[in-house]
Amino acid sequence: MISFNKSAIEGAFTIDNFYAEDIRGIFVKTYHAEKFKEAGVEEIFKESYYSRSFKNVIRGMHFQTPPHDHLKMVYVTEGEIMDVVLDLRRNSSSFGKSIAVNLKEFGRSVLIPRGCAHGFLTLTSTATVVYVVSSVYNQAADTGILWNSFGFDWGVSSPILSERDRSFVQLSHFDTPFL
Repeated sequence: MISFNKSAIEGAFTIDNFYAEDIRGIFVKTYHAEKFKEAGVEEIFKESYYSRSFKNVIRGMHFQTPPHDHLKMVYVTEGEIMDVVLDLRRNSSSFGKSIAVNLKEFGRSVLIPRGCAHGFLTLTSTATVVYVVSSVYNQAADTGILWNSFGFDWGVSSPILSERDRSFVQLSHFDTPFL
């Protein structure tokens, strides 16, 4: 069954997914409403999408500003990534802190609370990452923090980034709208 594990960021969890394998292949359960409710998560997911990235690609650090901010669950269906969460909530005990969790196909998910930025580094030749969020995408509210501005060691000297991700503000220059 699905199990939740607290992290160093308030409200962020790693989730051990249910996984079964037999002669037919595999079966993975990433969501169970009652288990989420037991963990204090009762928000309804409203949108889902996925990306496929090549080795050494960093996507991030992304989030949406209020009132379009969202809870986000992330998991990998192919390959492996290092998933990174950065707390942007001014009144949080973990404000400004980040965590990293390796995610690979079928093993584990990360639940990212509202007010946190999210990004990842692809560790394998390719990786397919699924995102499930509690609000609908809003272009005007979609923004980010510069990937190398918050003291996290990504372990890669020349990552592949989009121009958009290279243009984000440094954490030290970010006036957070998250309380």
